Amino acid sequence: MTERRPVTLITGASAGIGTALARIFAQQGRELLLVARREPKLREIADEIAALGHKRPHVASIDLERRDAADAVADAMARLQVEPETVVNNAGFGLLGAAASLSRPEQLAMIDVNVRALTDLSLAFVDALERRRGGILNVASVAAFLPGPNMAVYYATKAYVVSFSDALHWELRPRGIRVTALCPGPVPTEFQARAGFTDDNSADILALSADRVALDGYHALQRGRRLVAPGAFNRATTMLTRFMPRALLLASVGRYNGRRMAQR
Repeated sequence: MTERRPVTLITGASAGIGTALARIFAQQGRELLLVARREPKLREIADEIAALGHKRPHVASIDLERRDAADAVADAMARLQVEPETVVNNAGFGLLGAAASLSRPEQLAMIDVNVRALTDLSLAFVDALERRRGGILNVASVAAFLPGPNMAVYYATKAYVVSFSDALHWELRPRGIRVTALCPGPVPTEFQARAGFTDDNSADILALSADRVALDGYHALQRGRRLVAPGAFNRATTMLTRFMPRALLLASVGRYNGRRMAQR
């Protein structure tokens, strides 16, 4: 039987933080498998990485809303004779608006991508990750620490990601597997357009680049950190929200997202 080569699996790799993470792992000499829906965009990113002298990433067009998405990823790996040493669950999306007014199928699809697929991919390759002494990087958000009026399902999914990643960090550490939750704040990516945001100048002062967020996430995973929130404001948010009255947080987030809705 041919021994499988180690790869870094990155979902949602066709844009934003996912693309930035792909570049960083490639710079470290890792072989990559990039997963997203848009195959032409994945191939463009693979070409860009190869042009810089790194090993050309493998690409797989897989919709993570599919119930069998993890099986499809495993099949792609089997064909390539690879197994993961690192799993990066970056794929996800949000929707701006009151939950009762937004499309129920779209919100359920959000849960499929942000929660179900992330959970499945975090658990599907544990044996390989243990053999490789590897890790899991789950991309959450500072939204995980807040209630989310007018983005209720998105905020709730990210709270799940942090809670789940915390538990896996504890459970898998004895097996030599690192688990880190990456919690960015505002990042200028395609996420905003998908969520329904317009340009929000009020967030510019707090925004960090996808490259900065990806680099912080990469280093945190290598160091075995349980959680990282890039940027001083985001780090403060993860701590201060534990002490603020829930009613105050509800009102503040509700008004903030309400202003975003009014700007559309």
